[in-house]
Amino acid sequence: MAKYLISFPSAAMVVPESELEEVGRDAHAVIDEAKAAGVYVFAGGIDENVPPALVSADGTVADGGYPWAPPLDGGFTVLELPSREEAVAWAARIAKACRCDQELRVFGFAPES
Repeated sequence: MAKYLISFPSAAMVVPESELEEVGRDAHAVIDEAKAAGVYVFAGGIDENVPPALVSADGTVADGGYPWAPPLDGGFTVLELPSREEAVAWAARIAKACRCDQELRVFGFAPES
């Protein structure tokens, strides 16, 4: 089984303020379904109120992330699934709940991890 990252950037989620509570309920319901199905690994969102830090190999810390990279924000779900087809189906369920398209990626397998 592979682990899949299902995610969206904050800017993709354009939902009227009046619908945010419903979106939250729907999104949590899908996560609860993933947990019940035994495929849930992790889910959450980047706290955009906490700035990133760039940590070097020598332990030096600099404010901000990579200056050349786009900001990392939004919501993320990691599910362990037997096929890409099942990952697409879960991504569609999350997209429906969040009212925005989801990006689907697969993690590479590292046998030593």
